Amino acid sequence: MSRNQHLVLVGINHTTAPIEIRERLAIPAGRLAEATRTLVHRPGIREGIIFSTCNRVELLTLQESEAARGDSLLGFLQDYFALSPSTITPHLYEYRGGEAVRHLFRVASSLDSMVVGEPQILGQVKESYTVAREVGAVNGSLDSLLQRAFTVAKKVRSETQIGSSSVSIASVAVDLARKIFGSLQGKTVLLVGAGKMSELAARHLIQQGATSILVANRTLERAEKIAAQFHGQVVAFEDLYAHTSRADIVITSTGAPVKIFTKSHGQQFLHSRRNRPMFFIDIAVPRDVDPGMNQVEGCFVYDIDDLQQVAAANLADRSREAAAAESIISQEVDKFQQRLQSRGAAPAIIALQQNAEAIREAELARAAKRLGSLTPEQREAVEALTRSLTAKLLHPQMEALRESARSGQGAPAEKS
Repeated sequence: MSRNQHLVLVGINHTTAPIEIRERLAIPAGRLAEATRTLVHRPGIREGIIFSTCNRVELLTLQESEAARGDSLLGFLQDYFALSPSTITPHLYEYRGGEAVRHLFRVASSLDSMVVGEPQILGQVKESYTVAREVGAVNGSLDSLLQRAFTVAKKVRSETQIGSSSVSIASVAVDLARKIFGSLQGKTVLLVGAGKMSELAARHLIQQGATSILVANRTLERAEKIAAQFHGQVVAFEDLYAHTSRADIVITSTGAPVKIFTKSHGQQFLHSRRNRPMFFIDIAVPRDVDPGMNQVEGCFVYDIDDLQQVAAANLADRSREAAAAESIISQEVDKFQQRLQSRGAAPAIIALQQNAEAIREAELARAAKRLGSLTPEQREAVEALTRSLTAKLLHPQMEALRESARSGQGAPAEKS
């Protein structure tokens, strides 16, 4: 980034805007390229990228200094979405320069996510970057910044445990199932009641290797709909107990007023399964599974409070890891800013080196007659000696130029 360019980021996210506002500003993947082109065609914007997810819409731009203003980006949002300033402005945040760099690094590293440490955001940032490159909206300066953001995100993942523990009910259930069975490959899942959370847990289990889904629901139409999503099999609710022992993992969410599964049921199931273990994930309120079933050897029962306690403990672990990640981000922001400032000295350093090289070559040419006839080896030795002397003489001046640029004072004036 040169001195006549300025980094500006504006946006809204889950902490500043309700979903009613976020959904009005959301840009579908199919329109992201067109929106990015429109953004960079606005006056004063040299480069730009748009991040649009369910939890944020952000515009990161490199602008000409005289036009480096957030209201230019507010104008884009107003025009593109046909919204009034009063609708957008109360929810908008703006970052410039180093703070924009910090925010980007935090977003890519999932420190600014609704669930800290979730891995999806980095992929979404990379998708936006790919689109912006394809339409020519990102080149030299923003390109290097985005590449650095990806490196920082990888460093945060590798040097902290920020994403190592599950913090959603569904993912905690899957982790527990994996601990019980070792592997979920080939396991059968029974959904008793077809609520959204049990559906999500089943989806996670399938992603981790479970192969068969059985669905039992009092409303047959709902059971058929869920079973179709997972290429599963519907079990008539009145035949529930005859089929339960087929399942390795049972997810219950019926909302029934009394317990559906009792300790005696557990004993029957284990007998039918020849003592192969079963895992009951009871996310119903009131509970569907008698806690006494835990006393049956081979039956493992977790209710919604159990799952939430594990998720809360994991979230606390992530919070501690987030502090370490924030430290990494701060160090990386400082390094990036120092590199940018050092670049300001580059033209003066190049000019100094070129001038010194011209003097060195001229002096060698003048000394050629006095040196007489030199062998190739002798000529190479003279070249190496003069280059080494020149480099050593220039070193203090080049370091002074770099330090001057880092301190923001500009290149020091030449003495006449």
